[in-house]
Amino acid sequence: MSEDTRATELLKRIPREFTLGVATASWQIEGDSQGRGSSIWDDFAAVPGNIKDGTKADPACDHVNRLEEDLDILADLGVDAYRFSVSWPRVMPGHQAPSSSGIDFYNRLIDGLLARDIKPVLTAYHWDLPSELEAKGGWLNQDIHNYFAEYVDLLAKNYGDRVDRWATFNEPWVSAYLGYATKMHAPGLGVPAAGLESAYRLMTAHGAGMTVLRDHKVSSPGIVLNLTTVISEDQAAEPAREHIDSLQNKFWLDLLAGRGVSEALMAGTQDITDWSFVDQDQLSSIAQPIDWLGINYYTPIRVSSQATGQEPSAQGQDFSLYPGTPTGFQMASRDPRTEMGWEIYAPAMTSTLLQTSERLPGVPLYITENGGAFDDQLVNGEIHDQDRVDYYLNHIAAALDAKDQGVDLRGYFAWSLMDNIEWAEGLEKRFGIYYVDPTDQERIAKDSAKLIQYLAKNR
Repeated sequence: MSEDTRATELLKRIPREFTLGVATASWQIEGDSQGRGSSIWDDFAAVPGNIKDGTKADPACDHVNRLEEDLDILADLGVDAYRFSVSWPRVMPGHQAPSSSGIDFYNRLIDGLLARDIKPVLTAYHWDLPSELEAKGGWLNQDIHNYFAEYVDLLAKNYGDRVDRWATFNEPWVSAYLGYATKMHAPGLGVPAAGLESAYRLMTAHGAGMTVLRDHKVSSPGIVLNLTTVISEDQAAEPAREHIDSLQNKFWLDLLAGRGVSEALMAGTQDITDWSFVDQDQLSSIAQPIDWLGINYYTPIRVSSQATGQEPSAQGQDFSLYPGTPTGFQMASRDPRTEMGWEIYAPAMTSTLLQTSERLPGVPLYITENGGAFDDQLVNGEIHDQDRVDYYLNHIAAALDAKDQGVDLRGYFAWSLMDNIEWAEGLEKRFGIYYVDPTDQERIAKDSAKLIQYLAKNR
């Protein structure tokens, strides 16, 4: 079947009310670090070697200064919604007095979206904690939920009347385990027990943030998690699979569903932490109802008990990210892969959606990020990113397969609108459907952008 035929067939499966959007994150695209306070990612990037190519926050995609151009790109794409994150240190530098210029920037962004008939989807926290709060312990501070609540209150007061959908957090698993359990991401603590505790405290902050959003009666508050299907390649690997699934998926969904922290997880990590920081009152707050759940899906996790030699490196697939995992196993992802080393396997998108709908029933789901980094080549002013086009065709179809099987899936957001700073990978890994020239910031639509545009405009 030709690509055009596949796109046409996919189009027939997308309901008109199904949300199609694209997503970005503040630190990855905004630039203009002089216009805001410092974040943990600025501190992390300042240490040689932490970012592979030495990339700093500026200029990124210079989005702050190119806002109107980027809004026009979104309008040209024809998407229903745009998912963005607010930079905490831009609107509340140092977590002190609010910044009028920072607040104004997101007002212009939100108003610009609405003027173009695009729904704003706001993420309060996408990893850029103010440096001053990290100095107080960051996500290990027992009062961090109160700091977060004050920040969310500022957002709700200023944007609550116009934002269509709210997420308290993006991928708290990454913040906890890449940032605190290991040194892969900011703040680079590298203490396994800190990963487990910060995971819990991130969710206490979610609960506090939800309370604030409810008090302000904002539209559709929820949270975004990076969930996936964990596969054991043989029966002997089942203990490792179960533990990884517990930390990657069950921990978050159990807390949201009111099941608390599982006894199995506490037993499996008892040599790392005693979980004495868990508070019953906070568990109730965490478990208050959400209006929707976002799922960021990219790749499955496979584990095996069979040593098959050196596995290709897959960013974020490392047993150190799952404290307490039984020893004697190995990651076993397969080809084909993206430039991140992530296995491309669309059926795991379907199984992840089915699994999540069973573990957190009655909550509408959105795919809030999905995409791939590929070796894009700019030739004669064009990028024919066939691998990414295929990725999107296969994964959107896989998401709709889950919908056809009864999952209450309401929308899909492609990651990402444009090439940006891929965190510790710097500028080397490109996820964008728009190419961004690192020298002059020119935006060039890739073939994948044309696919998203075709789907968005022709339903």
